[in-house]
Amino acid sequence: MRPEDLQLLTTPGTVAVSGDLVLVSITTPDLEKNTYRGGLHRVFPDGTTTPWTHGDRDNAQRISPDGRSVAFLRVSGKSKPQLYVAPVDGGEPRRLTDLPLGAGAPVWSPDSSRIAFVARVPEAGRYGTTDEGPEAEAPRRITRLDYRFDDVGFLADRRPRLHVVSLDGEVIEVTDGSYDVSDPAWLDDSTLVFVAPRDLGVVETLHCDLYSVPAAGGAVSLFVRGAGEVSMPFVANSSLYWLGTEFTGIDAVARNHGLWRSGLDGSAPVRLTDAETVDVERLSGQPVADAEGVLLVVRNRGALELRRIPFDGGPGEVLAGTSAAVRSFATDGSTVVAVVSTPDSPGQVEFVGTGVRTAFSSVSAREVVELSGSASDGYPVHGWLVLPEGEGPHPVVMAVHGGPFMYHSWGFFDEAQVYASAGYAVVLPNPRGSAGYGQSHGQAVIGKFGTVDVDDVLSLLDVALARPDCDAERVGVMGGSYGGFMTSWLSAHHGERFKAAWSERAVNAWDSFSGSSDIGYFFTDAYCGTDPEAQRVMSPLTYVEKINLPFAVVHSEQDWRCPLEQAQRMFVALKRRGVEAEMLIFPGEGHELTRSGQPRHRRQRFDAVLEWWGRYLKS
Repeated sequence: MRPEDLQLLTTPGTVAVSGDLVLVSITTPDLEKNTYRGGLHRVFPDGTTTPWTHGDRDNAQRISPDGRSVAFLRVSGKSKPQLYVAPVDGGEPRRLTDLPLGAGAPVWSPDSSRIAFVARVPEAGRYGTTDEGPEAEAPRRITRLDYRFDDVGFLADRRPRLHVVSLDGEVIEVTDGSYDVSDPAWLDDSTLVFVAPRDLGVVETLHCDLYSVPAAGGAVSLFVRGAGEVSMPFVANSSLYWLGTEFTGIDAVARNHGLWRSGLDGSAPVRLTDAETVDVERLSGQPVADAEGVLLVVRNRGALELRRIPFDGGPGEVLAGTSAAVRSFATDGSTVVAVVSTPDSPGQVEFVGTGVRTAFSSVSAREVVELSGSASDGYPVHGWLVLPEGEGPHPVVMAVHGGPFMYHSWGFFDEAQVYASAGYAVVLPNPRGSAGYGQSHGQAVIGKFGTVDVDDVLSLLDVALARPDCDAERVGVMGGSYGGFMTSWLSAHHGERFKAAWSERAVNAWDSFSGSSDIGYFFTDAYCGTDPEAQRVMSPLTYVEKINLPFAVVHSEQDWRCPLEQAQRMFVALKRRGVEAEMLIFPGEGHELTRSGQPRHRRQRFDAVLEWWGRYLKS
């Protein structure tokens, strides 16, 4: 895969099924127009497909319970996503909303007569509600720590509100915007349940609860008090289920999400999955139920497994995703479909249990090899090696993932494929701190950044370098976010092992991160503790005088997760010492540049990465 091959990647997204109707959303980068395109495609049981809609970008499709209509979000040009509905037997989609900041994903009522969704409503005079530009807006008065969020922006002047729309387009605002709402579900045809911060967000909190409200509007009532985070509620088997974690105070990091249940009367919640061994992947979508249990995706040693959890709990049986990554899934109670990504495919729609998968256009992929070994303390290490063509020995790039409570997976990874196609062997470690290896594995780095995680990544690198097809004399290190932190740290403490470094959207100094990041006010204390000296010891910038190798500082201008100042401080410190350093800044991008940034910027970044490694590893 070459950088320009981004536009050849057809990636399936959300999927829906009802009887013989299976719909999947498709996304393809358009480098010429610098946007993403894709509509809904129908998938037939033999794996063939045909376009079902022809919008610029249609997604989040949901088939009504009565099987007669499909609701979905449509983005036209640079407009905001709006809610549309179309009959399943054909016909032109009708737009149901025209909201200044767009609508959220649709949730059908049980009787198929209405749709609930969440949408941000702007204050008058802001976000395009007048003809004047942002520079003419009044100042924002900020009194809380949770006042902004990466890739969203400022929050208090556009709070999300719960809405209900009828099929004739009549929209009702069910909540008033005085608190955040998310993840609505229908308890019955007249009552909704939704997620909101503890005590409706009177003060900053990381805890969430479930609240109920009449669908026609009215008083909001506490329904179930959560044990930590709460998300994705749904009704099945005469009970209310949701995903959640359990913690006290700000100790929310590196917590496995599990399946929870309560009665429809709001009775005491029960966790149905083991907190240590079962970690539900919310990015793969809303859990759903069939007659035998709840379907959801579990993170397990780099696999994203579609499992069916019995209604009374347990680890569940694996339905799909062995040595693969289930990105989305759906069932109508009899047919189960899933979007499954593999090392050589961004995703195919699988009819689970039949072996039938679709075939979307893609690119050729390089071989992926599983690696395992032991760290110096005997702890098992695990990851992957993506190999270039030929016998080698090849120059090596170790790429550390972000998070840290995330993972490299068995799914298709465009970055590793681009680097391998350019001739580099790519090492992908999942060190302690990563997700999918047990909650204790994820929490092993709390208060210990730069210790066991470093041991793990270097130990896995040694496993790769012991192979004859990897050149131990030509090794580079790179990563973004926590991976950028690790790149900076390794460059300072183990720089002799690498020829050059590419540190992207990194955390370099916890002191300023605490006050400048959207999550810094709790994240730093939760991972590093409150002692300023401990935070200093775990900050790569503290050791900048030890960095002597060529060093690329890469960042997005509008990154609010790891703000630009983290890059600037590192770059200035390196240049003042005379280190061969460069800074690359992407205008208009946030923290998610490499995954969902503008296609041209993604292409330009790939070109820059390959130029950097060509300079230092190819000679």
